[in-house]
This record gives sequence, structure tokens and C-alpha cells, in this order.
Amino acid sequence: MSITNTESELSVALSGIELEDLLSRHRRERKDLQAKIQALKKNAPKNDKKKRKEAMEEVARMEIDLEKKQAAEVAALEAQKKQREQNQTPNAQNTAADDTLCNGGDEQNTGNATQRVTKAQKRRDKKAREALEREEDIRAAAEDAKYAPKAVEGRTIQTKLLERQLALHNIPSDGDCLYNAVRHQLSQNGLTAHSVQELRKETANYIRAHKDTLICYMTNPKTGELLTEAEFEQYCNSVQKTPAWGGQIELKALSSILKVPIEVLQAEGPPTVQGADEFSGPNLIITYHRHMYSLGEHYNSTVLIEKQHA
Repeated sequence: MSITNTESELSVALSGIELEDLLSRHRRERKDLQAKIQALKKNAPKNDKKKRKEAMEEVARMEIDLEKKQAAEVAALEAQKKQREQNQTPNAQNTAADDTLCNGGDEQNTGNATQRVTKAQKRRDKKAREALEREEDIRAAAEDAKYAPKAVEGRTIQTKLLERQLALHNIPSDGDCLYNAVRHQLSQNGLTAHSVQELRKETANYIRAHKDTLICYMTNPKTGELLTEAEFEQYCNSVQKTPAWGGQIELKALSSILKVPIEVLQAEGPPTVQGADEFSGPNLIITYHRHMYSLGEHYNSTVLIEKQHA
């Protein structure tokens, strides 16, 4: 398809549409695209780097295509508007000339003044329209943000916490969030708050000691196969010596090491509790966030609302 044909089709498609209507449609298209992107990311296997890379490339392509399409539509609409103004200008000039001939020299001066005022008014109107468009874009962005996965997840977790008279206690996103969330809960419940280094060391030792029962849950993210002996030891070393993110295996280990139940609240589904059948006492309650940060999952801690305001 030629560029000329494409521009012609855009002109026909955009005939009679105002810029505000077009921008509104563009916002709906961006919102629909975000929904498609989230579904694409969710369906991409976490342990298959090739598939996830292909999914991210598809996401980038979809975003670029939509951006180009919308930019072309705006440009086409602006071109239509400019053409209409140019078509109207000769008529206005002819009318002014006729008035001058009929009304004489004095009226010519008045006509020129009127024309200058009209041009200034056009500039003011253009600035006012641009300001309104910016405000509308800001309002639309704020409205879209309300329905972003991060915002929806945050509101859902906050609601679940309020039902239990709990509030969120933020933990830094540094790879140690699970261990720091558990440390905070130990302190909240009057228990010994071990250092992150101690917790990581004991967690790694627990995984090594219970390899036979845990190895069936431990796979290589690239191949999907169970970890080899060397990969298993590398995994344990990462737990002990690096800020590697913790998951279900580490939660199981921490619950067993500390001999306390650890409850995890999340937006989707009921809470999960590690060690509920083995240990008594109040649960350590932490929260799991899938969308809080772009780099990956995150854990936060909780605090009783009455303590938060004390």
C-alpha cells in the first residue's frame, strides 16, 4: 500500500472527528493494549526464558505499532484542520475586500484592525485548546492508573488488611525483602529478630539438609528440568551469600527454622500459611505483591492499625 493511499484512507476515516474525540479513543486503545499485554505476560512461562523474551518482543512491537498508528491519526487530523482553515481564508479575504470597496478608506483601517484581533484571538484559542487537552490527558492518565495492575493489587491487599485491622508496613525492595519482612514480624511479636545474614545462612542449611523433600520443587528456569547436583549447590550458595529473591521454598525453610507459622496475604486467592500444622502461636503475617515493582515480586510486612497510630 502506498503512503498516499494510506493518508487518503486516514483522511476518510477521520472525517468529522474532533481532536478531543480522537484522543479519547486513543486512551481507550491504550487501555485495551495494556490488558492484552498483561494477559500476554501472565501466559508466558516463568521458567522459559526464550518464551518470555518472545513475549516481551511482542509487547514492544504492539506498543510501537499503536504509537505509530495514533501519531499518524493525529497528524492526519491536524492536516485536515489546516486544510479547512486554508480553504476558508480566501473567502474571508474576498469578503473583507468587498467590504472595503463598499465602505471606503476609513472602513479599510477598521477591517485591518479587526483582522489583527482575529489572528490574536486564534492564537489565544489555540493555547486554550492545548491547555484543555493537557488537562484532559492528565485526567485520563490518572483514570488509567486507577485500573493498572499495581493499583488494583494494592487496593485489594489494603482491603484484606483492613478486614483484619492491619496496615501495610513497607519493606525496601533490595532482594532481601522476604527476610526483612520476617524480621519485622518477629520483632512485632516479641520474638528474637535474627539478622538477614543469619536467616539466609540458616535457610540455605535447611534446604541442604532437606534436599530429598525439596528437590522435586526446584527446577532450572532455562530448561524446566530438576536441578543437578551442581545447580542445587549453586542455588544454596545464592540463598546464603547473595540478595537472591526468596519464594515458597525459603518460606517453608524460615517457618521450620523459626518454628512459627508464616502467613502470606496476596491479592489473588486466599492466604497461604507455612507451618500451620506444625507450630502454634500467632502467625507472622506478610504480604506478597506481584505488580508493585517492575523488577519482580515483592514482600512487605504488616502492623496492627492501633500500633501504627500509637
